[in-house]
Amino acid sequence: MPNPIQINTINNLVIEKDLWCYISNRYMLSVPSQKELFWHIDWFKKNPDYLTRITKRARPYLYLVKTEVELAGLPIEIALMPIIESAYYPFSYSHGMASGLWQFIPSTGKLYGLENNWWYDARRDVLASTKAAVKYLKNLNKLFNGDWLLAIAAYNSGPGRVQKAITKNKQQGKLADFWHLDLPEETRGYVPRLLAVAELIKNPKKYGQILTVVNNTPKVQAIKLDSQFDLVLISEWAQLDLEQLYTLNPGLKRWATPSDGSYNLLLPIDKVAIFKENLSKYPKSNRVKWVRYQINYGDSLSKIAHLFNTTISQIKSVNNLHNNMVKVDEYLIVPVSQKHDKYYFISKEKREVQKINPEKIGTKVVHRVVNGDSLWSIARKYNIHVDNIAKWNHITKTRLLKVGKKLVLWQPNSRKSKDLSELINVGISIDRKIIYYVKSGDNLSTIAHKFGVRISQLKKWNQLIDEQPLQPRQKLIVIINVINSNIK
Repeated sequence: MPNPIQINTINNLVIEKDLWCYISNRYMLSVPSQKELFWHIDWFKKNPDYLTRITKRARPYLYLVKTEVELAGLPIEIALMPIIESAYYPFSYSHGMASGLWQFIPSTGKLYGLENNWWYDARRDVLASTKAAVKYLKNLNKLFNGDWLLAIAAYNSGPGRVQKAITKNKQQGKLADFWHLDLPEETRGYVPRLLAVAELIKNPKKYGQILTVVNNTPKVQAIKLDSQFDLVLISEWAQLDLEQLYTLNPGLKRWATPSDGSYNLLLPIDKVAIFKENLSKYPKSNRVKWVRYQINYGDSLSKIAHLFNTTISQIKSVNNLHNNMVKVDEYLIVPVSQKHDKYYFISKEKREVQKINPEKIGTKVVHRVVNGDSLWSIARKYNIHVDNIAKWNHITKTRLLKVGKKLVLWQPNSRKSKDLSELINVGISIDRKIIYYVKSGDNLSTIAHKFGVRISQLKKWNQLIDEQPLQPRQKLIVIINVINSNIK
């Protein structure tokens, strides 16, 4: 008769062929009671296809993320954070300028070595951003004396805000763990939402969820490139279509890898050998195509760089130029793409064009900005939310609109289609009250524009009168429709 322990070991090995099972068998974080998670779990139960889509999207990246988290000694639940941050969509870009799987804002990304230049945005690079996120979370954990829930909360709202809430509770003799802190509502929901997703992944059948199976084996391998490559060549040498190449390397913004320094290219494991074999057959000079361009009257380095879809710095480097001066009839060596620009259909420019034809529910409207337009006025005209306009068009709510700019809008056909649209874009859409501290130079108009609300609403919420001037550090109540996901 077989030993029961041997049977259990064998069963676990079979079960853990699925990466979701592997992860859920190693949870470290806990919650005081299930009631803390009820609201979030209930939403997923009502929308079971949502987690199915996300787990499918995570398939190429999950093993890599899990591995980086484990190597750093972090709780394995951290590998689930991109579900909350970006729905595991590496091209995700929020109206708050956060980008990538881990939704790094520019300042934090720069602090953790995630460069963003003309060729490349490391915040979207799966490997680079995961390493940065792991390092950031590890530092936050040290800051909060090993309390992971506080570290995760700080990842969402910033360490200063969490530390301030802790200090306040301690001064008042209250408990200072996550569950007792006075934090922004978004952050108070962020940690329970992560723990709820962990619970759903551990017990999918219990909650009516269907997870997309992800094999517990590495999917990709990083190949270090020491010079610039046209993506068409990589595609041909790796026998990989461009769409998959961009999907695995979402940090690439143009038709080639970065021009300066090395670059870690992610390829499917089964394509690495053929890529290396083809790479060895070609000299370094054949990795990017070059043209000899004669300078015409009226040319400048800026104009030439724009013409050939490259950068001034690269032209200067290749031609050993020490300034931006060019002379008529002289020649420059300029890098150019192997194929026509239309071929690189998931590059940054192509994604911008595709915003005109995204996959959304409802009736598409293309609005051309006219003088006097604002996001708020456009939202009111079409009866849609300012946040959605910002998300659909990859713009910030505070940026002024250029006259003539085209904006893609999606108007719901019915209440049912609106619900579906909210599901795709958000997950959950509710009104929330926030406190805004008036800054020097603020007025009701600028604050209303910032949050996409009306001046009359600000006056009503705060019982303001027309003659009453705003004071710096004055508290204002603002009720906004907060979207808790950056899915596009």
